[in-house]
Amino acid sequence: MQRRRTSDDPHSSLVGQDSGGRAACYGSLSEDAVEVSQAGDASLGEKSTANVFSDGCTRIDFVLVWETVPRELSGQKGSRENKALQERSTTIHRTWRKKFLDKLHAAGLHMEKHTARVEKKVVHYLLLSAPWSVLCYYAEELQLRVPLQALPNQTSHWSERVLRRLGIPNAMAQEVPSLPLDYYTCPFKVNKLQWFLGSDEQDTFFSTTQRHQILYEILATTQYGCSKEREVGVDRLLSEGVFTAAFPLHEGSCEAPPEGPASGSPSPRQVLFQYWANWRKWSKYQPLDHVRKYFGEKVAFYFAWLGFYTGWLLPAAVTGTVVFIAGIFLVFSDVPAQEICESKEQFRMCPLCKSCPYWQLSDTCSTFMAGRLFDHGGTIFFSIFMSLWAVLFLEFWKRTNASLAHRWDCSEFEDIEERPRPQFTAMAPMTIINPITGAEEPYFPKRSRIHRILAGLVVIIMLIAMVVMFVVSIILYRTVVAILLSSSGYFWFVASASRIASISSSVVNLFFILILSKIYISLAHLLTKWEMHRTQTKYEDAFTFKVFVFQFVTFYSFPMYIAFFKGKFVGYPGNYWSFLGIRNEECSPGGCFIELAQELLVIMVGKQIINNVQEVAIPRLRCWWHKHKLLSTKKKAVEEGGPVPAEQAPWVVNHQLLAFEGLFDEYLEMVLQFGFITIFVAACPLAPLFALLNNWVEIRLDARKFVCDYRRPVAERAQGIGIWFSILEVITHLAVSSNAFLIAFTSDFLPRVYYEYIHDSSLRGYVNFTLAYAPWDFVQQSNTMCRYRAFRDQDGNLTLTYWHLLAVRLGFVIVFEHVVFFIGRVIACLVPDIPESVEVKVKRERYLAKEALAENKVLFERREARSKASTADPAASRDWETEQVEGS
Repeated sequence: MQRRRTSDDPHSSLVGQDSGGRAACYGSLSEDAVEVSQAGDASLGEKSTANVFSDGCTRIDFVLVWETVPRELSGQKGSRENKALQERSTTIHRTWRKKFLDKLHAAGLHMEKHTARVEKKVVHYLLLSAPWSVLCYYAEELQLRVPLQALPNQTSHWSERVLRRLGIPNAMAQEVPSLPLDYYTCPFKVNKLQWFLGSDEQDTFFSTTQRHQILYEILATTQYGCSKEREVGVDRLLSEGVFTAAFPLHEGSCEAPPEGPASGSPSPRQVLFQYWANWRKWSKYQPLDHVRKYFGEKVAFYFAWLGFYTGWLLPAAVTGTVVFIAGIFLVFSDVPAQEICESKEQFRMCPLCKSCPYWQLSDTCSTFMAGRLFDHGGTIFFSIFMSLWAVLFLEFWKRTNASLAHRWDCSEFEDIEERPRPQFTAMAPMTIINPITGAEEPYFPKRSRIHRILAGLVVIIMLIAMVVMFVVSIILYRTVVAILLSSSGYFWFVASASRIASISSSVVNLFFILILSKIYISLAHLLTKWEMHRTQTKYEDAFTFKVFVFQFVTFYSFPMYIAFFKGKFVGYPGNYWSFLGIRNEECSPGGCFIELAQELLVIMVGKQIINNVQEVAIPRLRCWWHKHKLLSTKKKAVEEGGPVPAEQAPWVVNHQLLAFEGLFDEYLEMVLQFGFITIFVAACPLAPLFALLNNWVEIRLDARKFVCDYRRPVAERAQGIGIWFSILEVITHLAVSSNAFLIAFTSDFLPRVYYEYIHDSSLRGYVNFTLAYAPWDFVQQSNTMCRYRAFRDQDGNLTLTYWHLLAVRLGFVIVFEHVVFFIGRVIACLVPDIPESVEVKVKRERYLAKEALAENKVLFERREARSKASTADPAASRDWETEQVEGS
């Protein structure tokens, strides 16, 4: 049942929002139960290296940061109009910030404020901590899972089990300290607090990541203005510049202290740095349980998938390298290649443009031989291998995903446990009863959402059309550059015209891709927020779909043009086809296969190099800049005779790190790479090798970014890699069809097989077989006979050989697709999505969890009975009183 939300609707009430000026109450907890501390003000010069307040015991759960300009410096520069605008903006920001912080204060959060002077600005750090009563209320509201009973962690990698059975030492294993325990868990309930493990320790009962989740929920749902204007939550304040940062703190420094082992056990961050983000651990298993405990399930699933994908790239890279090496040996014994190189002036070729000269086929000897490295019989085998590899990879990832989701206790997260997004809760106009949980939740009408999605789809189609127009302009650019260079008169330019035009257009295309993708991602964020998706998973899936469709068209449109369209609609001498008045492009003398391989290497390897350089250089430059500002501040303090700043507090150090912007870019980079090594693998068997080398670096580079360079993200739960898995499945199916058409219509494999079967098994005369004579009309106009690549007679008509080859090609596509899809379907049926061992564990742990819950209930009842009995016993009462007197 749907109903319109009213002002007294409890689901429309935001944290700290009240009409009577009283502080918010939390469910059954009274107002007096929420202890509110006055905002403190501490000096930044005091040494503070622990994540606690100045009292030494109150834990810091979150930090808010904003900057102000002192009054004596605010009006030094700028016109009167600019000053008025700045003052108006500053006043609005100050008002919003005061309302927001007042609501947080009324909500019961503990606060402590610190300030620091950095150059001409004052940086304000507001430390936030949630008391026990607030933690309990929101833990129940968010359905956080808490432990019932501890279990030993029995995790092991599949390769570790295989090597153990074979008796081979495992060089990838490593002993990581502080291995997290496994637990039977269930959603937290305040009235069952005593039944949970460790409930008597309020400081440690909720994990650090759970405290971060609770604080973020409060910050994201706190209203500071009009809800109709979406003046809700810290994210909006960050985008408006009211706050400059909001983040939880890392636990200590990432590097081990200089004192060594005597200083105590390393912090979780130091463990991750030493055993995960260390470049020397590139060959070791990732400590995924430690990653999950520190960063949450969503980050852990990304690194689990990345490690799994990298491991599966190893057989693909080895096979592709073998196929490439086989191509090297086949080049030197290839009969058509020898015929071309030895033909000298035997094959005089027709001009490639109106103003281009005639050329000899023997001039393309080196280019043709380079093309044979990628275009040979091993291509068929490798294409089938990679298609089945992709199917197996996804099937076994399903099993790994199920095992991890069970081990990390998030198998039912998306269906049952996931709550509405805080932004959705604040903006939804009505409520509805959840059919699964039975709870009343905010609701946005489905019809309105569909209308918004359709409107966003129109915008996406317009942008994709823009990308297609740019691809057409790149094609025209290639043609024009090739014509200009061919008619330049310089021998080197004439000989390399096609190659220069192809390489330069690939580079231009790459830079266009990188620039346009930034613009589109910002627009996709706005459209997805406007669509009002209920949960974070659905929001991210919608955003991911939008951006991936755009990126797919952007990155793959040009390689697809080379693979399937270039050189297919050219015409013949005297009757060439044109587009916008420019003659359609032909494949280079070495064929379109070598051009496609070149395009893949430029986009795939070039993008990887640029991304890796950015990921290394930007954090280093950022750290250098912050150190430079710190040194300049110290020098100025010494020159002015003031106190020298002491060691930086942890919130200052964390503020200097880069802001975490989500996992989308990381996933997108890897999924686009997956597309390159599957959709076009027939043209570049070395693609898996380049991907493997990149990913070995990528894992440790990303790990180092998360541990050392990024601010700590708010831990998020997840059930897997989300919509990315569906995208990978679509790419896998597309790859089968793509490779079938690539081999059939772009490769020379089928014409060679046809010639071997019909004419000569030694392939002698194959080059002459693939060349047609120019039509009589063209010869009479130019008074020169020339040849061109086609199966036509001297009247320009298609020969019977062309139609025979077309039938062979279409038959090959049908057979290839059906065979691969059939084998893939058989593999999918034989490999269950969820391992049988996991299904047994799930059933058993449900049974044991119920037993543990019942056992904890019995123990609690016995404890209560003993407490009542000891109170009724007079002897016990006297001893207690005596002990109190003696103790006093």
